[in-house]
Amino acid sequence: MPEHVLEPYSRIARAEFTGGQKIGCLLSHGFTSSPASMRPMGEALAERGYAVEVPRLPGHGTTWQELNRTTWADWYGEVNRAFDKLERTCDHVFVGGHSFGGGMSLQLAAERPDRVAGVILVNPSVMNARKDAIAVAVLKYVASSVPGMVNDIKKPGAEDWLYPRIPLRATASLMAGRSRVRSYLPRVTAPVIFFRSVEDHLVDPQSARAILTLVSSEEIIERRLENSYHFATLDNDAKQIFEESIAFVDRIVADRATAGS
Repeated sequence: MPEHVLEPYSRIARAEFTGGQKIGCLLSHGFTSSPASMRPMGEALAERGYAVEVPRLPGHGTTWQELNRTTWADWYGEVNRAFDKLERTCDHVFVGGHSFGGGMSLQLAAERPDRVAGVILVNPSVMNARKDAIAVAVLKYVASSVPGMVNDIKKPGAEDWLYPRIPLRATASLMAGRSRVRSYLPRVTAPVIFFRSVEDHLVDPQSARAILTLVSSEEIIERRLENSYHFATLDNDAKQIFEESIAFVDRIVADRATAGS
């Protein structure tokens, strides 16, 4: 995979394409992944005229050993900085993410309810009740890593950039962060569009149930992806995700303009 796709992706808003309104979208990638997984979506949103930030979260896109020296606070701090950058120049800011990036997007929406215009989720992960995940609490004291996750993509020839090993200290921090996110879910009130693969071999189905049950938003749109696995932004249903996300953003911005007139 070309090195440039592992780097952060950033584009400015082009208000001439969006009715004079500057619209920003923050997209966060998943654990052990990189901006490469969200870059195609970022490019589609930028083509529409939105400002886009796809940060590379600390410890990602480098080595698993470096990731093992980082924590949820580091990752979430980078997401916050990217949000602040968009907010300085945009009239409306949406947050979105894949897998654990979706969890951080929900935390942002909970902590900034008056500043997040909407939330875009792609196979978000906010919990994992599997026994192998629970065992991380013990394993991190006896091993530094375990074999990496599978490249869960249905589309032939498509792949994400992933570490060959999963660092366990970082995973323990991930689990603690996801637990905090679950406690924040009732505080999420922004409109949500939620893309969920019918067949996802990495995210616990309880994540979807928790989000649909606990989030307080009046509008939660669930879209089932019939032809993609976990890394759906790189899979067969990517075009659907991009097009429906753009339609969601455009409608929310129009609704906010009408409400303010």
